[in-house]
Amino acid sequence: MDERILKWLYDIKLCIDEIDSFFQEEEKDFFKYKNNLMLKELLKEILRSLVKP
Repeated sequence: MDERILKWLYDIKLCIDEIDSFFQEEEKDFFKYKNNLMLKELLKEILRSLVKP
């Protein structure tokens, strides 16, 4: 597999793991997430980091 693709897949996995770590101690409740502006912005930044070249 192309090295660029492997790096991209690895970055996706790191982001998923990082996002998942925010929910280790709390239940995954969409309504709690929806009301938590700080967490929403943090997750947006993590996901944006995937799209930046």
